Amino acid sequence: MSNASTSLQDWLITEGLRGIGDVALLHGFCERLLAEGVPVFRVFVGSDMLHPTLAARTLRWRRGDPTTDTDVLRGDGSLPADEWRTSPFYAMMQAGASELRLKLDDAAAVARFPVLPDLKQQGASDYLATVVAFGGMLCVGQVEEVYASFATDRESGFTDHDLVRLRGAMPALALALHAQRMALLGRTFLATYLGTDAAGRVLAGNIVRGQAESVHAVIWSSDLTSFTRIADENPADQLLAMLNAYAEVVVEAIEVHGGDVLKFIGDGILAIFRDDNLVAACGRALDATRVMRTRVDALKASRSAAGLPITDVTLALHVGEVLYGNFGSATRLDFTVLGTAVNETSRIAALSRTLDQKLLVSSPFAAECGPRRGELVSLGRYALRGVARPQELFTLDIEGG
Repeated sequence: MSNASTSLQDWLITEGLRGIGDVALLHGFCERLLAEGVPVFRVFVGSDMLHPTLAARTLRWRRGDPTTDTDVLRGDGSLPADEWRTSPFYAMMQAGASELRLKLDDAAAVARFPVLPDLKQQGASDYLATVVAFGGMLCVGQVEEVYASFATDRESGFTDHDLVRLRGAMPALALALHAQRMALLGRTFLATYLGTDAAGRVLAGNIVRGQAESVHAVIWSSDLTSFTRIADENPADQLLAMLNAYAEVVVEAIEVHGGDVLKFIGDGILAIFRDDNLVAACGRALDATRVMRTRVDALKASRSAAGLPITDVTLALHVGEVLYGNFGSATRLDFTVLGTAVNETSRIAALSRTLDQKLLVSSPFAAECGPRRGELVSLGRYALRGVARPQELFTLDIEGG
């Protein structure tokens, strides 16, 4: 292996360990190839993604231009099936090959793959596609390889020395890119399944069972109405689609207003709003409630018009001291909130059907609302199961707001 090859691989490993990100990594790699005499003018790198919304991620470098990245969303049609099936990478996958080299003065080769005529028109003379496969525990879901292509506009194409350099550098490039993707994957999964704030705390080292912080917070507990009946009357695919549609509306309203969704409990959602100024936290919760109500009504109307099952959302808002952190067994932890205030929120939510109210607000929440107390309307005092004294409950004056 030449000193130049070793130098390039060392750079990939060093920068990969620094976590500079995949765009900067590919850009630096390509610029170093040029500086070392490998005449690339266009480089493409891609891989599948194990991600809730992304199917793949691709990077493109072109000499003299910034490196660009593209995220391919699941099912959005941004990468049509025909485009993939007519690509060199698909042909390699079908043949079980790890490399495909095509000289662009070969008319038959150019005609075979639709991506090549455009490259040839831009001045490309030679094209190398390569795949580096992962094995064992490095395979995560469908993420099994990194695929890349290199094009040169040098009239004579790539030399044997150029090919040796590219082949020698690809494993290090693939591993460095994979490390960046896995780091992104870990953060994305934690945020998706735990929530943004809880994920940040776990990544910061809050991972010990029983490690929890006592915080004063607004507690949000929402549920769907008549869910058992709807589940009995509708097929599973329609039920799941309905759950997702309503969850998206509720979660977006919470997160846009600075709340943290902690978990889905059946058809219910548990969230908190935290702020050093509890009046501000209550205000954000009320804003989220108003937005949610508007969007739930719009969703019901659109689903009804389409002949799809509809439901509604009931919500309880409370304020209290909670323990926020890790709870569970030695092998299975949850990052959530516990405490009397959480239980009281659940008891309040259970009165929604009895009181025929979509929103119930506790007296401690009302007391912390500050100037927005005027948006609440008293419903009277009610006994909560397991709570010693009756509590005054409120609802939100939607029209008055």
